[in-house]
Amino acid sequence: MKNRTNVAGMIGQTIKKHWALSLFIVIAVIGATAAALLPPLVLGKAIDTMTKGRGIPLSMILLYFGFTAVTGLMESLREGLLTLFGQKITHALRSGMMRKYTRLTANSLTAKEPGAVVSRFVGDVDTVENLFTSGMISMFADACKIVSILVVIWFQNPGLAVVLLFLLPVLFWFTRMVQKNMLAAQLKNRIAVSRASGHVPETLKNIRTIHCLSKEAYMEKRYDEYIGEGYQAMERTNFYDAVYSPVIILLNAIVVAVVMLLSASGNARILIFFGMSAGTAVAVMNYISQIFSPVESLGMEIQTIQSAIAGVKRMNEFLAEEELPENSMAEEEIPEQEKKGCLVEFQDVTFAYEEQEVLKHLSFQVKEKEQVTLLGRTGAGKSTIFKLLLGLYEPAGGRVAIEGVPAGRIPASKKRKLFGYVEQSFYMVPGTVREQITLYDRRISEKEVENAARLVGLDTVIEGFEQGYETLCNRELFSEGQWQLLSIARAAVADPRLLLLDEITANLDAQTEKMVLDALQRVAGGRTVISISHRINAKTGRVINLPSGS
Repeated sequence: MKNRTNVAGMIGQTIKKHWALSLFIVIAVIGATAAALLPPLVLGKAIDTMTKGRGIPLSMILLYFGFTAVTGLMESLREGLLTLFGQKITHALRSGMMRKYTRLTANSLTAKEPGAVVSRFVGDVDTVENLFTSGMISMFADACKIVSILVVIWFQNPGLAVVLLFLLPVLFWFTRMVQKNMLAAQLKNRIAVSRASGHVPETLKNIRTIHCLSKEAYMEKRYDEYIGEGYQAMERTNFYDAVYSPVIILLNAIVVAVVMLLSASGNARILIFFGMSAGTAVAVMNYISQIFSPVESLGMEIQTIQSAIAGVKRMNEFLAEEELPENSMAEEEIPEQEKKGCLVEFQDVTFAYEEQEVLKHLSFQVKEKEQVTLLGRTGAGKSTIFKLLLGLYEPAGGRVAIEGVPAGRIPASKKRKLFGYVEQSFYMVPGTVREQITLYDRRISEKEVENAARLVGLDTVIEGFEQGYETLCNRELFSEGQWQLLSIARAAVADPRLLLLDEITANLDAQTEKMVLDALQRVAGGRTVISISHRINAKTGRVINLPSGS
């Protein structure tokens, strides 16, 4: 089943949910832009007042400092609100990704590299957060600032506005070129540093071979090359960084100088476009210094948006993965006549992983309270049968039913009471001993946890801990055999009707195996048991042989 949820939808829901926050951000962006325009105008008026031989009114001084303070406050408010909004977006995206992850089919999960999944949750989500905190919204704010400054300058000095309209695209191109070259140099530096860092353990690992073949000089030369590549890349980065700032300062100075010279010209036609008072000149110079900064920021914001778009694409691919079918059938919907039949039925089941056929026309039944062992070589499909029973896979052909109901339609809320699954190795979850058994299921009572531990013979060991069942777990807390007993307790705590045992004694010594089998015998009493094994022992019950390819 495909899920229609995507990144845009989750962001839209977040904006809708936090509409007040979104509105305040817009107000803060517009307010910060508008407020930044006012101090230079007030300063210009003050200087013009002085040049006319009049004193500067106190109200004008207070107005200047007031607008300056408001500008700072609005910009701080904008940044704070953007950070908060970014956190809301991150929370929504990671929650949505985790919901998706828990609903993926077994096929989708096994096809995923753990590192690739982690990068979706961390790196890609961070790029989307940056899309808002330092991407689109910041870009919008900078664009508003540039446009508003140009509008104000047009009314103060039309000639300067025309000059800036031609100059700003050139400045933007120069900024983007420098940023791209710096980014490329930084990437080369990271690659070189990674190679140099990896060279040391590689050398240590192969030190005997290096000595035997007299390759010490070669390894030293390679290390020097990696270090040299890193230094060269850093030098290029420092060069672009050192060049850019002086160029911007020089352009700023040239523009100011040209405008000042033209405004002082006695040519009437020139003065139409460039003529201005002393106060206007001060205001204009202030605006010129303000307009270069957002142009520089635009280049980085475009880079951020490009990275975010790539992250969004990868996240949408993940969110579009196939999900498990909805388990909507309630227990009361199971036909009564079906309940009276066999517990488990495989009817002409065929299944394949991609093009590799594992099960072919497999049919068998397991009655209530019957003990059955699936026997077969590696690759015969034993574990696949369990996954089909648990509803993780859908058969390519045939029917897998539990009490007459397709396994994939069993509701998740009913599965813990139906299945108890014990694997070869115990998979610990973060938390206490109690949580290892309950798997955070609040429906399981304290008494049920203690009974499960007593049933497998772990109650004395657990009660011997200072914190008892509330002891935080780590790998050193139990022996290998005790972990397996804990796994059996986890499977049995909800009193399931069907136990699935996946070669649980394969990695145990003879003494530990006996302890685990004794515990299993106590747990299996009165239940249906299906176990997987490579070998037959005395307690297997009925054996179903699975030929390769069934």
